[in-house]
Amino acid sequence: MDTQGWFSIDFTLNDLANVVLTQGIYSRTNKFDGNLFPILTVQDMVSQVKPPALWLNIQHDMFFTQHNLSMRSFVIATSKSVIIDYISSPEVDFLRSIAGRVSPTKTKLIFRFMGKDVLEPSINQTYGSLSKNLTFVKTFASGILVPKVYIWPVDGSNYLQAHTSLVSDAHKAGLTVFASDFVNDVPLSYNYSFDPVAETLSYVDNGAFSVDGVITDFPITSSAAIRCFAHPSKNSSVQAKPLVISFNGASGDYPGCTDLAYSKAIQDGADIIDCPVQMSKDGIPFCLSSANLIDSSNVATTKFRNLMTTAPEIQSGTGIFSFSLNWSDIQTLTPAIASPYSQFKIFRNPANKNAGKFLSLSEFLVLVKNSSVSGVLIGIENAAYLAEKQSLSVTDAVLAALSKAGFSNQTEKVMIKSTNSSVLMNIKENANYKLVYEVDENIRDANNDTVLDIKKFADSVVVMKNSVFPENQFFLTGITDVVTKLHAFKLPVYVQTFSNEFVSQAWDFFSDATVEVNSFVVGGDVDGVITDFPKTSASYKRNKCLGSAAPPYMSPVQPGSLMQVITTPMLPPAQAPYPVLIESDVDEPPLPAVKTALAPASIGGSTAPVPTQPKSGQPKLPASIFLSSLVMLLPTLFLL
Repeated sequence: MDTQGWFSIDFTLNDLANVVLTQGIYSRTNKFDGNLFPILTVQDMVSQVKPPALWLNIQHDMFFTQHNLSMRSFVIATSKSVIIDYISSPEVDFLRSIAGRVSPTKTKLIFRFMGKDVLEPSINQTYGSLSKNLTFVKTFASGILVPKVYIWPVDGSNYLQAHTSLVSDAHKAGLTVFASDFVNDVPLSYNYSFDPVAETLSYVDNGAFSVDGVITDFPITSSAAIRCFAHPSKNSSVQAKPLVISFNGASGDYPGCTDLAYSKAIQDGADIIDCPVQMSKDGIPFCLSSANLIDSSNVATTKFRNLMTTAPEIQSGTGIFSFSLNWSDIQTLTPAIASPYSQFKIFRNPANKNAGKFLSLSEFLVLVKNSSVSGVLIGIENAAYLAEKQSLSVTDAVLAALSKAGFSNQTEKVMIKSTNSSVLMNIKENANYKLVYEVDENIRDANNDTVLDIKKFADSVVVMKNSVFPENQFFLTGITDVVTKLHAFKLPVYVQTFSNEFVSQAWDFFSDATVEVNSFVVGGDVDGVITDFPKTSASYKRNKCLGSAAPPYMSPVQPGSLMQVITTPMLPPAQAPYPVLIESDVDEPPLPAVKTALAPASIGGSTAPVPTQPKSGQPKLPASIFLSSLVMLLPTLFLL
C-alpha cells in the first residue's frame, strides 16, 4: 500500500538541521514543542545523553535498500565510533547480514516481532507463525522483542486472558525475551486497575515466568517496578506513612460504598475504610457517596423517578435524594460504578459496573470490625439541612450505630470527618472519637488563629491535592505552606483524592499513580492518602526502595521543574494564588435543632432514639458524604 508523506530519504542531514521535534502523541502535552529539540544522530545522542547502554532498532532495511541506502553499512560504521549493545530489527535478512560483522559477546541481535498477522518482508511469513518456530529464530538472533500482548493477550473487552507459553518456550530455545509497548498514558487492561506498576509486575513477578527486559515510554515506572516492587521479601517492613484511607471503598474497581468495594479495599490492604453517611426517609444511616441517588444507582430508571426534586442546600439542579426513599426501597436499587473520566472515554471495570449491594452503616461496621483494617472513617455532611428540612438527626443515627456495633469503647478506631465545624463540635460534645476536618477548597496557607480554631474541634485535617502542590494546566507550580503549617500545630494531614487514571494526575507525575503518591508522601510530607484505588498506595508502603538511600527513580518530583523548561511563549497564563484559610471560613453556628421529632426507626435492625438535646442545647445531627475534587490532569529499554 502506498504511503504519502515526507521521508528522511528525501533530505540530507543538513536539510534536517532546521527541523525540530514536536510531540506527536496527542494525549501528551504540547507545551514543550517550543523548545526546538533538534534531530540527533546516534553519535550526538550518545555524547549528549551518555546512556548506560545503547539499543539500535533498524526498522525498514528493505525500504532503504530500495533507495540505495545500506543500513548494514550504517550499523558497521557506527559500531566503530560507539558501543552498540543491542540491535533489533523485524527483518530476518537484515539480522542475518550483520551477524558475522558484530561481536556476539558485545552486541546482541534481537528479532523484533510485529503484529501476528503482519508478513515479515524478507521471508514472507507472518510474525505469528514465526513465534511458533523459535528454534529458527535462534539461528540468527540471541533474543526476541515482542509486543506485550504476545505474552498476556487481552480480549475484546480489554480484560486479560491466560498468559501464553511464549516466554518459557523462548527461554527453552536459548532466547532472551523483551516485551514492548509499555505506555502509561493509554488505558491498560482493567485487571491492572489503571496501575502501570502492576502491569510491569505481571511480566516480571507472576510466579510462572519473567521476561528479561521491557521497552517502555516511561522508564521511571519500569525501573521502580522491577527494582523496588518485584519479589518483595516476606520479612520486609511496612512503613507507617502514608495512612491509606479508602474513598468509597475500592471504588475504582467496584461501585462505591458497596459490599464488594469495601471487601476489595480490605483485601487490598487499606488501613482505614470509609463510609460517607446518607440518611433514608425512615431514618436509617447508610453508606453512599452522595445524597443524590442518581449519582451512584439506577434510581432514575425505576418507579422512584417521580421523586425528582430540588435541594439547593445540597446541590444545584434536581435529584432523587436518599431522604425521599425508605431504606427498604434503597436496597432494591442497582449500584452504578463511578466514571469520573468518561469525557476521555476512560471507564472503570465495566464487567462489574453494577455489581454489589449497598450497606447500612450497621452492616458496614460489622463487615470491618473483625477485618485487618485499623479503623473506620465516617463522613457526615448536610447535617443542618437534614435537621431543618427533613427532621433527621444524622449525628444521633451515627452515634447509635457505633454504640450498637461495639465501637463506644474503641474510640481510637473511629474517625468522623466533616466539612462542617458544627458537626464535629456536636460529636465532640457527645463522644470521644477522632475528629477530622475537611477543607473543601484549594488553599495556599492558613492563619495561625484559624489553625488554633480547628484544633478546638478536630484532631486532623483533610485537604485537596492542589492545596499541597498547586497546578496550572496540569503542571505543578510549586509547594504550599499548608502541610508545614498544620504540622506545626501537630495536626496530621490527609490528602484527597488519589486516583490511578493518568488523566487525574499532573504531567509532572509521568502518568504513574505511584510517582504521585511517593511525591506527596516524601516530597509533601503528608500523613495519609484518601484513594479510590487503595491497593496502589498499600503496595507503595511495602516497596523495597523506601528510605534515605532511595534510588533516583523513587525520588519525589520537584514541583515546578517541568514549568521551568517550558519556553515563555508556550507557558500557560499565570493564575491567581489560592486563598489563605481564615477564621470565618471555619467558624459556624451550632447545628440547628431537629424541627420535628422522629418516631423511633430501625437502624439496621436496631431502634434509633429520638434526637436528644446535647450540652449545647442543639440536637445531634445528620451527615452524608465528602465529594471528591478530582483533577485532570520518553522509548527506553530497561533490563532486569
